[in-house]
Amino acid sequence: MEKKKILVAGAGGFIGSHMVKYLKSKGYWIRGVDIKKPEFMQSCADEFLLKDLRSAENCQRVTRDIDQVYNFAANMGGIGFITKVGADIMRDNALININMMEAYRKNNVKRIFFSSSACIYPAYRQTTPLVEPLKEEYAVPAEPDQFYGWEKLFTERLMEAYKKDYGLTVRITRYHNIYGPYGTYKGGREKAPAALCRKVAEAKDGGSIVIWGDGEQTRSFLYIDDCLEATYKLMNSNCDEPLNIGSDELITINELADMIIEISGKRLRKEYDLSKPQGVRGRNADLTRIKSTIEWQPKMTYKEGLEKTYNWILEQVQKPH
Repeated sequence: MEKKKILVAGAGGFIGSHMVKYLKSKGYWIRGVDIKKPEFMQSCADEFLLKDLRSAENCQRVTRDIDQVYNFAANMGGIGFITKVGADIMRDNALININMMEAYRKNNVKRIFFSSSACIYPAYRQTTPLVEPLKEEYAVPAEPDQFYGWEKLFTERLMEAYKKDYGLTVRITRYHNIYGPYGTYKGGREKAPAALCRKVAEAKDGGSIVIWGDGEQTRSFLYIDDCLEATYKLMNSNCDEPLNIGSDELITINELADMIIEISGKRLRKEYDLSKPQGVRGRNADLTRIKSTIEWQPKMTYKEGLEKTYNWILEQVQKPH
């Protein structure tokens, strides 16, 4: 039996590079595409194309002779980046996703996965640290707090339209803060777990780290291995409605920092910069639908996942420049 041919778009990024490795371990033939190679690991894709998916021609080319697509391609980053950049995010990501949808249709791609985001959820449901977990049906009436969330929500609707008008088979997830090793940890696009791991790794024993905001803002974070398993199960399920993929274990940024400091073995003080962006006050995932639909729930504890992430970032920080 011939192997399924799978395209991973955004294969140079954090989740995409991990997904290539995961799918290869299951025996698929993989084509990776991105504007850059993975920064921290060697791609094991059977074919890796350096292509800009804002181009319709490139989208047509990379989706030819492909059975399934996992689309992670996006211009994005952590809270510092997505609060500063609006137009580039909306333009680049809309071009990528519109051109890819047309390419799927023209090249008869059998199944398409899109990585949406918890950023699509309304800001008015995320105003307190002890936030009600976000159910999938809370997406509308819409009021994302960032341009990034509006573009993701638009693409979800774009995919629904292509499903309705052209019969495309689509799978959509709303990721809630995926973290782990081999991801961006410096430079402005890193997310909270990686940023805090880097700050702790760089700090001298007895020193301090700076937290954005007062540290009482809450989130839930999901380790990359759990994310890959859930994504793969969703892709191969019969569920064509958007699903949350994340953790439902709420944690404050202070608690996250304390856990990383404990892992490091250092004695560090926490200082606060209230001028920095902190996003919504609280965000947590409701996993009721995914637990019943594809029988999945997170396995990795925060302590285990943060240990793996911190140790990898510590190794990077200690490397000679």
